[in-house]
Amino acid sequence: MSEAPAVETTLGKALKINKDLSRYGAFAEIGAGQEVARHFFQAGKASQTIAKTISAYDMIVSDDIYGREANGRYVCESRLQKMLGHEYDLLVDRLAETRGKNTCFFSFANTVATASSGSNKQSHGWMGVRFQTEPNGPSNDIILHVRMLDRHRLQQQEALGVLGVNLLNCAFYGIDKVTEFIPHLVEGLKEGQIIIDVIKFNGPALKHFDVRLMNLELVRRKLAEAILFSPQNEILNVSDAIYGKSLLIQRGTFRPVTSTHLDVFQKGLAQMKGDVRLSEGKDLEVLPMMELTMHNLQMDGHLNEKDFLDRVETLTSLGFHVLISNFFLFYNLKRFIRRYNSHFMALVVGATHLEKLFTEDHYKNLEGGLLEGLGKLLEQKTKVYIYPHKTSQVCLTTKSFFPAPHLRHIYAYFTENKQIVDISGCDETADYLHSIDVMKMIEAGNPAWENLVPASVRDLIKAKQLFGYKK
Repeated sequence: MSEAPAVETTLGKALKINKDLSRYGAFAEIGAGQEVARHFFQAGKASQTIAKTISAYDMIVSDDIYGREANGRYVCESRLQKMLGHEYDLLVDRLAETRGKNTCFFSFANTVATASSGSNKQSHGWMGVRFQTEPNGPSNDIILHVRMLDRHRLQQQEALGVLGVNLLNCAFYGIDKVTEFIPHLVEGLKEGQIIIDVIKFNGPALKHFDVRLMNLELVRRKLAEAILFSPQNEILNVSDAIYGKSLLIQRGTFRPVTSTHLDVFQKGLAQMKGDVRLSEGKDLEVLPMMELTMHNLQMDGHLNEKDFLDRVETLTSLGFHVLISNFFLFYNLKRFIRRYNSHFMALVVGATHLEKLFTEDHYKNLEGGLLEGLGKLLEQKTKVYIYPHKTSQVCLTTKSFFPAPHLRHIYAYFTENKQIVDISGCDETADYLHSIDVMKMIEAGNPAWENLVPASVRDLIKAKQLFGYKK
């Protein structure tokens, strides 16, 4: 029985790159020391790989080299892009004539904010590499946004160093193995050290990477708590996207999105206008997001990648942001949002979801049980909006839900304080359309489904044969 190959150490990877005479590049690191470059110096033979290292800590010096950001920030994607571009272009301009025929040039950069335990600052940063895969070839970019979870700065710096060496190793020797890329990217890191909530690939050598699937893999492996897609199908940094906005979040399976989902959104948006003004004392931009949990994406414990892409594509085509999360319970989602945003937010669900919200077993891991869970979810700037669940026989609202007798006073507290509120009456809504019923019609070839989804979604499903649709 053959033994599994030994995992390379971080210094071993750095030494391998140093010995590769075809690689030559520059390192620019801001905020946490030269943690990545340090490994290459310690490994030996660094002069064969490193043309230059720089740490422009002083803001005036940094601005003079890379230019000032319009938002005044230093730990942001645009800063990283400027660092990568400046150092790469400078390297090529200076060295292409003397060694360009035999060298694959690269620039590595990171801009990071570390923080000690007890600080209110976020420990996070942007990291990336721009590299050639052949001499005189075009450049390619791989970019990450990371959060460091270790309590102390030194530990955060060490984790960044490991991740940076892994990134270079993967970029140089691992881009032909898509499924192994992310496992190798976090090799040598302990569980809970690093969150990677954005990964981007750009360039002719990286066209076989589907950015959507690679980011989904981060969530599936619990390396990210959530990822966010823009209406243009771009991967966004959650903290930047939601900054300064009120949020309207609708959770569902969206397989496919139905006309009911749009009505839920429209009525939720109408309700929010007054609530935001009352809560904030002013009007704020409302960012609507459709949320899918990994639980809702997996069928029989397996993830169907095409099905996932179909759902994201139909939702973004309607102009929605799409959040993919690992949060089964709403209070965990709320706490995640509050890390970046303190403004008014509303979670909008159908009335049948009230039963799940008041299921005590969901909160058994909390010392305070259901009361603690709902207390963490609901406050003056967080509400749950309830959309009527109407059928030909019944219409369910907050008034028709009756939890167990010992929970009724808790339910009454939240409804009387308008933290759980109806957003529509039964007379203003049509029968509730379930995604699963529409899906059954598509699978059966029943054309009646075409009247149950937004017209643009219908056309997209038919044109691209999404969700197994066959002409």
